[in-house]
Amino acid sequence: MKIAIIGYGKMGKTIERLAIAQGHTVPLTFDLNNIEELTPDNLQQVDVAIEFTTPSSAVSNIIKCFEAGIPVIVGTTAWHDDLPKVTAACEKYNGTLLHATNFSIGVNIFFAINEQLAHMMDEFEVYNPTMEEIHHTQKLDAPSGTGITLAEGILSRLGRKDKWVNQAATSSNELALVSKRIDKVPGTHIVTYSSPIDSIEIKHTAHSREGFAVGAIQAAAWAIGKKGVFTVRDMLGF
Repeated sequence: MKIAIIGYGKMGKTIERLAIAQGHTVPLTFDLNNIEELTPDNLQQVDVAIEFTTPSSAVSNIIKCFEAGIPVIVGTTAWHDDLPKVTAACEKYNGTLLHATNFSIGVNIFFAINEQLAHMMDEFEVYNPTMEEIHHTQKLDAPSGTGITLAEGILSRLGRKDKWVNQAATSSNELALVSKRIDKVPGTHIVTYSSPIDSIEIKHTAHSREGFAVGAIQAAAWAIGKKGVFTVRDMLGF
């Protein structure tokens, strides 16, 4: 594949290194220093784009890829309030978008396990769920997109909770999602169901950024030749 990387920070550089190691090429990289070069004409040099930037720029970047007819893989989080607008643009340009709050294959398996566990626990009201997510101190958003996805997965399957809060819960209908920021922690997510007699815990720990980068490259390969809006679940067949 010929890949354009939009967002050339730590994640973008990791994606580039691993993509080249797999035999792909990266003819284009974009960051704040050359973002004006992100044009439909320049994008004709590549087969697919991988976008890891900021919520304020993601939607514009996605639409430029649609205009170029280039599939775009998006790992930026906190832009999804604009998903209806982006979906409409995808239909208008007959484009391809694959987006995820986390591209790690392990995390997406964890998402599925989390929802299944919530479904199983729905009838056992004695168990109260809580969540904790831990990331490095440079991560700007709290809670993380991964944490929000896990929380919404629980809410979709557990009738006694109807909203998550980024703090300790103050009422029985709230799901507590506590965020911690600790230096050099790539990402840890813990879901716990506690009762007076025992606790059940599931946990995912990332050891490096490479899991996210590998998943994004796999998503890029999968998306080529497809049309529409997809998530990693589509790629994995969940």
